Amino acid sequence: MSMQDRLNELSSLREESRMGGGEARLRAQHERGKLSARERIDLLLDDDSFVELDRFVTHRSTDFGLEDQKILGDGVVTGYGTVHGRLVFVFSQDFTVFGGSLSGAHAEKIVKVQELALKNGAPIIGLNDSGGARIQEGVVSLGGYADIFLRNTLASGVIPQISVILGPCAGGAVYSPAITDFVFMVRGTSYMFVTGPNVVKTVTHEDIDMEGLGGADVHASKSGVAHFAHDSEPEALEAVRELLRFLPQNNTESSPAGSGEEPAEGAAERLLALVPDNPNKPYDMVEVIRCIVDGGHFQEVHQSFGGNLLVGFAHLGGHAVGVVANQPAVLAGVLDIDASVKGARFVRFCDAFNIPLVVFEDVPGFLPGVAQEHGGIIREGAKLLFAFAEATVPKVTVITRKAYGGAYDVMNSKHIRGDLNLGWPTAEIAVMGPKGAVEILFRREIAQAENPEAATEEKIQEYREMFAHPYIAASRGYLDDVIDPRETRDRLISGLDMLRNKRDQNPPSKHGNIPL
Repeated sequence: MSMQDRLNELSSLREESRMGGGEARLRAQHERGKLSARERIDLLLDDDSFVELDRFVTHRSTDFGLEDQKILGDGVVTGYGTVHGRLVFVFSQDFTVFGGSLSGAHAEKIVKVQELALKNGAPIIGLNDSGGARIQEGVVSLGGYADIFLRNTLASGVIPQISVILGPCAGGAVYSPAITDFVFMVRGTSYMFVTGPNVVKTVTHEDIDMEGLGGADVHASKSGVAHFAHDSEPEALEAVRELLRFLPQNNTESSPAGSGEEPAEGAAERLLALVPDNPNKPYDMVEVIRCIVDGGHFQEVHQSFGGNLLVGFAHLGGHAVGVVANQPAVLAGVLDIDASVKGARFVRFCDAFNIPLVVFEDVPGFLPGVAQEHGGIIREGAKLLFAFAEATVPKVTVITRKAYGGAYDVMNSKHIRGDLNLGWPTAEIAVMGPKGAVEILFRREIAQAENPEAATEEKIQEYREMFAHPYIAASRGYLDDVIDPRETRDRLISGLDMLRNKRDQNPPSKHGNIPL
């Protein structure tokens, strides 16, 4: 065979591999509103940057007639490319080939790019669209999942791992995305569940469809499994590209710098009016953040879950930062079970990847109630405390209003190694709110007063004048300064510049025992 004949054969095989399960199945994929495995890669990566690996791999099963159904690539496209010019590794499951089911060869392809990503210190992105384990391969398929889970675990905290769910993801397959750092889903076409609707109905007699059991909005708002939910695949893939602007390549590097663009004109002046004079009136902390960060751009994470705590990424003076903030517009910004777990996971991610933490605090305490206590708020709240106390990255806090009780300690106080702690003149730092404190301290005096209501108001006013301000904490060094809100951006940037070469470490240990 001549060289030209061999080149023609190569070209033909490459074209065959690009067709996946064939034109009819590709057409069916599009009719379901889904892109092909390769179209997804093209949208995710920089133009013409993808380099494919293992395109000629096929399954090795000889059971149930599969020996005559070998398809190049075996249901997953793997390789590497760039996003914003930076190296990433990627695998994209192809639902048109055996429903994207995972065989031994399919798993080996994924494991290869996982190991390459780890060796080269680069993020890995999984585009998941699979019917689960390939039944014909039995335990080989199950072993393949375990091989992937192990690499997910070993890579955790070393390289960023991102999962994009673009179709079904069921059974044991869900645990790979669950171990990764961020999970993206698409409304109407992506689903995650350990057991599907039919099994649920048989075992528990609950009648529910796939969307209601494990759709994007369910996992983004109720379970917290998904960090992002989008309306289309292109939107989700563009959001992944945007997220990578804030992330380093690995745990030994820093995140890429931002432009340092100023917020909108007049943003600093707006801060003076955002926090109401009435301490019980809500306001939107997102607006505060946007008035301070570069270009007013805040990429919120877990937006629909635990809304009383905000987490997300931004740039401040070019520094990539992780933002953690109480949200007074939701449950007055209290800490509850969902918010604590959400915050702890985010703080630990930022600490693992050298991303400084900026905290905006307005917290009246932990949410009271039987459901919270029985649900384990003690354990769950301790996770957030543990995460902040353990973190060694630069940590700066701005108290905008309330900082009450144990929640003051938890939200990156000076006492748990906060590096720079600032307060606005509106900050109130106390064991509890004025009303609760007065009802305890002056219970008898108020009960004996001719007008208990008036006596209560008088004592509340006295308490506010004595404790509801930042100056006692500042006098003890628990706050490094009390600042004009308009100075916040400049002071935070100055602090991050100062902390750029911060060195801190924890006592030697194999790992801490966070209260899981």
